[in-house]
Amino acid sequence: MTTLVMSGILLFGVISYRYLAVSDLPNVDYPTLQVSASLPGASPETMASAVATPLERQFTTIAGVDSMSSVSALGLCQITIQFTLDRNIDDAAQDVQAAIAKASRLLPQGMPSPPTYSKVNPADQPILYMALTSDTQPLSAVGEYAQTLMAQRMSMVKGVAQVGVFGAQTYAVRIQLDPSALASRGLGIDEVQQAVAQGNVNLPTGTLDGPKQAFTVQANGQLFKAADYRPLIVAYRNGQPVRLGDLGRVIDSVQNDKVAARFNTTRAIILAVQRQPGENTVEVVDNIRALLPTLRAQLPASVNFEILYDRSQSIRESVHDVQFTLMLTVCLVVLVIFLFLRNLSATVIPSLALPMSLIGTFAVMYLLNYSVDNLSLMALTLSVGFVVDDAIVMLENIVRHIEEGMPAFEAALKGGREIGFTIISMTLSLAAVFIPVLFMGGILGRLLHEFAVTIMTAVLVSGFVSLTLTPMLCSRFVRPPGQAHHGHVYAVSQRFFDGMFGFYERTLRVVLRHRLTVIFVSLVVLVATGYLFVTIPKGFFPSEDTGQIFIVTEAGQDISFDSMRDHQLALMHLLMQETNILNNLTSSIGAGGPTTTGNSGRMFVRLKPRSTGRPHVDQIIQRLRGKLNSVPGISAFLQNPLL
Repeated sequence: MTTLVMSGILLFGVISYRYLAVSDLPNVDYPTLQVSASLPGASPETMASAVATPLERQFTTIAGVDSMSSVSALGLCQITIQFTLDRNIDDAAQDVQAAIAKASRLLPQGMPSPPTYSKVNPADQPILYMALTSDTQPLSAVGEYAQTLMAQRMSMVKGVAQVGVFGAQTYAVRIQLDPSALASRGLGIDEVQQAVAQGNVNLPTGTLDGPKQAFTVQANGQLFKAADYRPLIVAYRNGQPVRLGDLGRVIDSVQNDKVAARFNTTRAIILAVQRQPGENTVEVVDNIRALLPTLRAQLPASVNFEILYDRSQSIRESVHDVQFTLMLTVCLVVLVIFLFLRNLSATVIPSLALPMSLIGTFAVMYLLNYSVDNLSLMALTLSVGFVVDDAIVMLENIVRHIEEGMPAFEAALKGGREIGFTIISMTLSLAAVFIPVLFMGGILGRLLHEFAVTIMTAVLVSGFVSLTLTPMLCSRFVRPPGQAHHGHVYAVSQRFFDGMFGFYERTLRVVLRHRLTVIFVSLVVLVATGYLFVTIPKGFFPSEDTGQIFIVTEAGQDISFDSMRDHQLALMHLLMQETNILNNLTSSIGAGGPTTTGNSGRMFVRLKPRSTGRPHVDQIIQRLRGKLNSVPGISAFLQNPLL
């Protein structure tokens, strides 16, 4: 029966481990929704009073709102709503949609589309950066592929919150009127606007019905190119038509020419994929990568597509390092057990409790929808020292009876009865230590909840294994002392242990003869510990080197787009002179994506691997901070993003 139970634990644990998600950290994201609204041409003050305020009044009636902030810019506003941890993100999204519908009658009538919302964590960095460039096609055509083909299709992938398009260039015809030409002909800009609207229509015309056949009349008056707009008649003056081309320049352009993105120094369209809160980063990236061959096949050969950054790579490497540490810890524990027991069969018995406890924990982790992340693996690593204690205590008690001459089977029964209550108390006391962590609130409690449950589960499973598997193995495989044959290695190690025991006995006698000195030294250590605890630097997470730097740039509010572009290019040239940076630099400026104002920009920098001998990312940031802020007219804020 014991063998079948252990086989069941082994089977379910191994299968569960294969289906566990891989992540960097447990899900600690606040349920967050971002609402975006646009009104082209409206000032930031108008957006704040006429668009943001009516929406915010409705959002405040939603239950579970923890905080709400809004940013208003020229023709654009974004409202970020953060809910409490116990609020379901899908239910909150339905409430936000209902609130938008209630506020729609209070919003300006000229809005091109109703406000939209998306599930996103604004503090979370994109998990995937991609760039589309072309040497022959115009950037507007590349932007069309990026928005209609790439972004829309990737947004449908499970776990993707949104796909930001930096430097989006949508084709449009731009009409630049000459005020002198308008004044000389007595025309106003409103008349030109009406003429353009009337001359560019695509309305249903009707049908022609006959006794035997019917025809649909199609008269398409829609204009698509700048050359089609120039002959458009705006008015008649002195019997002569005044055409649109006579009043100014009509050019092929883009809807928003005040945004730009670059891959190194080449104009590009940058796609940034953000995951939904709580979704597994590695799984989302794998799903997107599985879709990329299909999307590549639909792109023309003249459009270049390149993956700039994959966040899942650093997560996989980090988890792999912790997994290696866990396996190394297991091997070291087994070697230490063998070193002190110096008996192969006696070493195997408690060593089997170690993998059984860890594998059984995987099954519980799968049932609780946990993931294989740095904290859960750290919990398993720490539990390695705990889970073997119960088995060793059980083994030693049984071996004691066997050395006294009792048969192995009877010694296992008697030893198990004697030590069973002790093992139960040890197991429960170890598990109870982590109970307060389960009741911690806020983001720290959410972060450590998975850690506490994982290590508690490993300890409880080890107690069960020590009460069942260990006595059964002892009754079958532990040999009486008379049947054991020790060699030269055993004799040498025994002399070493005897010497170590003698050294400990002599030092203990010295300590007991100088009690006051020992108490004084202990008090000094206690005071020094308290002092160091107060003065040591504190932080939520240690500074990790993931080989990336995120830079936010900001200039004066009155800066022009051309000047902002030149300042950003100056920063890029300084970055490209840094020897520790890969030739993989992306930059974007203008209002779009997470950036709402035209005087700010973003840059994403990839560093060379640590194996090349480069300094830590914090040292590089410290050096670059002074260099980048030496450029007049623009400020650069460098960040080392977390895992």
